Amino acid sequence: MSRKPTRQQAAVIDALDATDDFTSAQDLHATLRTSGAKVGLATVYRTLANLAAAGEIDTLRTDEGEAVYRRCSTGHHHHLVCRDCGRTVEIEGPAVERWTDAVAAQHGFTEVEHTLEVFGSCQDCTASG
Repeated sequence: MSRKPTRQQAAVIDALDATDDFTSAQDLHATLRTSGAKVGLATVYRTLANLAAAGEIDTLRTDEGEAVYRRCSTGHHHHLVCRDCGRTVEIEGPAVERWTDAVAAQHGFTEVEHTLEVFGSCQDCTASG
């Protein structure tokens, strides 16, 4: 965010920073309410949208189409996400990068960008399921 965040925006950012996994705006709002923070759901949505537009957080869509958000490391990376509990691991994929570049060149594309999210079941969810 380009300017100093408001108290409510700072609370959203702090709550997002406190989780390692992707989380929805509704879940983040519930966490804030449980902690006693008085932040409206609209403020949560606006703050997340601004952070995503500024490239400060990553966004992905669940199978149901819901947007979920996560504060990630800087630099290009991909995600391995548990479809049951949401556990998220950042992964790097040099083979993916080489494949993307090769396919783009084969078809005459330049300035190619991509995102890759890999979904599965983590060890804990597999064991309990």
